[in-house]
Amino acid sequence: MSPEVPFIILVLAIPTYFICLWVMKKLKVGTDRNMKWLALIPTIIFSPVIYIGLIFIWILSISYYPEHDFDQVEWSSNIEERYTMSEDIIESKMLIGKTHEQIIEILGTDYSSNNENRITYELGHVPGLFNIDPDYLDIKLENGIVVRVNQNEG
Repeated sequence: MSPEVPFIILVLAIPTYFICLWVMKKLKVGTDRNMKWLALIPTIIFSPVIYIGLIFIWILSISYYPEHDFDQVEWSSNIEERYTMSEDIIESKMLIGKTHEQIIEILGTDYSSNNENRITYELGHVPGLFNIDPDYLDIKLENGIVVRVNQNEG
C-alpha cells in the first residue's frame, strides 16, 4: 500500500465523521456524551468503502468510450479513433459475405495481411487502464469471402 492511501482515507474520514455524527444526532442514537465516540465506528467502516468506491468510479470513467455507427469518411481520416466504430462493424455483420476487394472499397487500403485469409486494420488505442497497445479489427476470409470479424487487442 502506498503512503498516500492512509492519508487519503484520513482526509475522507473527516467529513465522513461529521456526516455520521449529524445522522446520529438526527436519529437520536446514543447520548450526547458517547455520540462522538459512537460516530467513529461507521467512520472507520465507511471511509475505506468510500475510497474504494471512488477508485471504482475512476476506473469506469477512464474505461468508457463512445460508440458510433460506421462512417467511411471518419474511418479513413481518423485511424486513432476507429475503435469507436468497430462494434457497429462487428454487430451489424456488414462485412460478412463480402469479398477482399469489397472490404478494401469499404475500409480502405491501409490494412496488413499475413496471408490471403486474414486482413487486419488498426483501430487505435481503446481507452482503458494499462492499455498501451492498439486494438485491431481482424477479418477472416475463407475462399475469398469474409466469414468472421472480431476485435483483438494488440
